[in-house]
Amino acid sequence: MGDHQDLRNRLKEFRSAKGFTQAELAGRVRVSRKTINTVENGVFIPSTILSLKLARALGVTVEELFQLPE
Repeated sequence: MGDHQDLRNRLKEFRSAKGFTQAELAGRVRVSRKTINTVENGVFIPSTILSLKLARALGVTVEELFQLPE
């Protein structure tokens, strides 16, 4: 089992593609802008619920947002 540093995260890429600021995305999923920032920087691993909300807000799957390397 790898640690959470192995988790690949494409949140910033998908957020930028939608044209959302961190604050706009945060508002859509009802978290702070700092939470979005820490997820994007790999500091904070979101809960399953937050992962699902982020994916829904961005129109992608959770698997597209977050990947574990093989």
